[in-house]
Amino acid sequence: MDVHTKEQRHFNMSRICSKNTKPELLVRKYLWSKRYRYCLQKNDLPGKPDIVLPRYNVVIFINGCFWHMHNCKKFVLPSTNTEFWYDKLSKNKLRDKKNYRKLKKMGWICIKIWECQLSKNEKKVLEKLHSILIDIKESISTEHINNFV
Repeated sequence: MDVHTKEQRHFNMSRICSKNTKPELLVRKYLWSKRYRYCLQKNDLPGKPDIVLPRYNVVIFINGCFWHMHNCKKFVLPSTNTEFWYDKLSKNKLRDKKNYRKLKKMGWICIKIWECQLSKNEKKVLEKLHSILIDIKESISTEHINNFV
């Protein structure tokens, strides 16, 4: 049984943002501090990536664990209207896979970050952000290698 009334649940769900979330702002701030320049939510790319680094052909998706069915403790399928939620979230996951494939065919390197990876543990957050930079740098080096082949 839901602990909220229908009106309260509707209000809560209406306040969920798809842009400028806390995890997204954290990653953007970190990239900017390391002098990586980016674009936001490019509508002309499949899936509207949260962060686009056109210079490096890298797109970054910052996914909420619930909305993209991440296998972690933050994802719990709602106990009410379970069939609806499972169907809706499964379609999100399938759509994500299709968008990643399209982007890779277009030559983009996709980096996926989960909300739970940007938890309150500052050390883990810094490790994850540092690994993003390593991924970007690796994409740069493979791009240069591909240009010479």
